Amino acid sequence: MNQSIRNIAIIAHVDHGKTTLVDKLLKEGGVFRANQQVEERAMDSMDLEREKGITIKAKNTSVHWQDKIINIVDTPGHADFGGEVERALRMVDGVLLLVDAYDGPQAQTRFVLRKALQHGLKVIIVVNKIDRENADPKGAYNKVLELLLELNATEEQFDAPVCYGSGRDGFMMRNLTDERKNMAPLFNCILDHVPPPFSRPNQPFHMLVSNIDWSDYVGRIAIGKILGGKITVGDPVWVIRHADKKRIRAKVTKVFEYSGLGTNESTNAVAGNIVGLSGFEDIDIGDTIAVADDAIALPFTEIDPPTLEMQLAVNDGPLVGKDGKYVTSRQVRDRIFKEAKTNISISVEDTDSAGVINIKARGAMQIAVLVETMRREGYEVLVSRPSVITRVVDGQTLEPYETLWVEIPEECVGAVMQNLANRKGLVTNMEKHHSTTMMEATITTRGLIGFEIDLVNMTNGRGVMSHLFKEYGPHVGEMKTRITGTLIATDPGVATAYALDALGERGRFFVGPGDEIYEGMIVGENPRAEDMPINPTKEKHLSNVRSQGEGKGIQLPPPIRFSLERAIEYIAADEYVEATPKNIRLRKRILDANKRKRATNAGLV
Repeated sequence: MNQSIRNIAIIAHVDHGKTTLVDKLLKEGGVFRANQQVEERAMDSMDLEREKGITIKAKNTSVHWQDKIINIVDTPGHADFGGEVERALRMVDGVLLLVDAYDGPQAQTRFVLRKALQHGLKVIIVVNKIDRENADPKGAYNKVLELLLELNATEEQFDAPVCYGSGRDGFMMRNLTDERKNMAPLFNCILDHVPPPFSRPNQPFHMLVSNIDWSDYVGRIAIGKILGGKITVGDPVWVIRHADKKRIRAKVTKVFEYSGLGTNESTNAVAGNIVGLSGFEDIDIGDTIAVADDAIALPFTEIDPPTLEMQLAVNDGPLVGKDGKYVTSRQVRDRIFKEAKTNISISVEDTDSAGVINIKARGAMQIAVLVETMRREGYEVLVSRPSVITRVVDGQTLEPYETLWVEIPEECVGAVMQNLANRKGLVTNMEKHHSTTMMEATITTRGLIGFEIDLVNMTNGRGVMSHLFKEYGPHVGEMKTRITGTLIATDPGVATAYALDALGERGRFFVGPGDEIYEGMIVGENPRAEDMPINPTKEKHLSNVRSQGEGKGIQLPPPIRFSLERAIEYIAADEYVEATPKNIRLRKRILDANKRKRATNAGLV
């Protein structure tokens, strides 16, 4: 045991305040100077994390409190990033379970808590946002206890200590009647209830790689908790590969310890600490690093299997290369396979079609984040609609099912229930909360694709949903989740206000005047189920009767602009999303109308 170290992870549902709480712990732990200006949610360092307001990558930091080092891992709260949660829990001995005092435990609370209990970790319950209107701190705490019982927590895990407070306002209390002062009650609770890391300081060095970082100066950095011994810069080590059990010789060139928001180089590191090591040409998550010649590979827990797959293809549209720097199949393939090295919750494989790569993941958002990151780096890529990964057991086709939780305004209940019925979902429970209704349903993963867009439309953006993988069950047969058709461009060129105004009654447009158009591009939505060809590039012909000035006062409704996630869920099986650094376009897989018709008649699309 290393008594001077505590390793904890912060787990919670999306938007319950994990990253904000970490900000306050860092501030009170002396990481920031008194006069230092620090951005809110300092741990969310990715641009995408700041824009979406969620954590995507698990990150390490540490604070010092009463001569003790508290290593903190901030984990994602979204189900699609379960792989990040899984490997973060490998490095810690306890978790802070953060729960919103108004919302109580949500879908992701259940997911991350179940994982923590399976790992045998000590739990500290933190009821956050107690200053929120209509907050019920005691009610939220009781719901967490019910959840612990439901998830078969041990007696020790059930008797978890609780702190109440507000991460935003920077105070925690052991009892609701205590003074609202600072974060000290939570720090003391961590030191009292989270055990020091189990380690064997007298044994030879060994460590399981739980995460991979990258530095332009030293290359790949293996991150993990040292389980035994100590390591010094220059020590020779063995890397035991998780994938093929091969043993590779290497030498540790740098040791990094976490301090605040950064890392410090150190000459050595001891058992129990979470560190980064460099000096490896090729190392992956799940590999074991050890100094002993006869060391054996440490066990690595497999994560939840992917339930969705999508195709990423090289952009073959007419506008290819106008926005991006990286457009060739080799460049796109190398980038995707590099991602798979550090993201163990996705798997990628080449397909029979040239320039098309199959990628499997837990959810569409996970792949959308990858594609969004790629387009910001200068890549152009085509993305297909998600499809579910089915299994065949005893001759029966099975597909993944999810438990869905939806919180909606009372007046929207009928519309949401009808939509779920169309998607072959089964409502299993309903509860009234003040002016909202909480609905629980069982639905196939396939039925969930595109539901979030419908929910936004049905509730005017007021609906909140979360979902969790439940099981594989019987295939429910054909299902149509998009009831509208599309408006497809027949001619290349630039969209004109004249053409869009004349076509206005045909449907809603995804493009505006001045947008570049090509044949086969989806430029709008047809309220009817079939696809309709239109020409949005048509210009007004001038004559001695008509002057150029006529029609300049055309008033068009603003076009619908899709985010990447919404575009991926919107498209049909015979369509692609074209993602470039500057544009997100929707298009048919086969752009030529005649070839598309022949392929449809032949049953190829």
